[in-house]
Amino acid sequence: MNQEDFQSRPIQELREKIQPEIIELIKQQRLNRLCEGTCFRKISTRRRQDKFWYCRLSPNHKVLHYGDLEESPQGEVPHDSLQEKLAVADIKAVVTGKDCPHMKEKGALKQNKEVLELAFSLLYESDEYLNFVAPDKHEYCVWTDGLNALLGKEMTSDLTKSDLDTLLSMEMKLRLLDLENIQIPEAPPPIPKEPSSYDFVYDCN
Repeated sequence: MNQEDFQSRPIQELREKIQPEIIELIKQQRLNRLCEGTCFRKISTRRRQDKFWYCRLSPNHKVLHYGDLEESPQGEVPHDSLQEKLAVADIKAVVTGKDCPHMKEKGALKQNKEVLELAFSLLYESDEYLNFVAPDKHEYCVWTDGLNALLGKEMTSDLTKSDLDTLLSMEMKLRLLDLENIQIPEAPPPIPKEPSSYDFVYDCN
């Protein structure tokens, strides 16, 4: 199919119909990743940054378990070994970048653009925050998407946009395979007139 076919009204309507399914699929993937958990570095103004902490979402998506680690783990860290927990229902908002309290502190971190782009925080209670600096951009997108999904908000990261475009394109092509080299009309065909009688219908009685 050429590019013009993908701009036709029936194709656009199909795309709009499929999109919520794809968004739900991406949301479930993000939440599954949060359930696996991630190891984060503890950021300080000192040069040495060899302290770690781990955070993961409970399987029922109701609690975030987290706690300090002596070293970077080789695999998943079990829930019962993480000392702290935060109920998802208590989270008020997700803030990112320079809006994070740990990015407003004085020191070298304030000038570090790379760290600034990976920072996010969870606001809970009145003025309490749980502060994160993701290990890389991919984990940043996964966590901010997943946390926003938990709060019933839109997932707006670049990763979600990329995943949505890729999956939507693949799904559209799969559904349209049978229409290869067939002209797609702009409007549905007219409904034929009703027959003058229905005597041709078989009566089971």
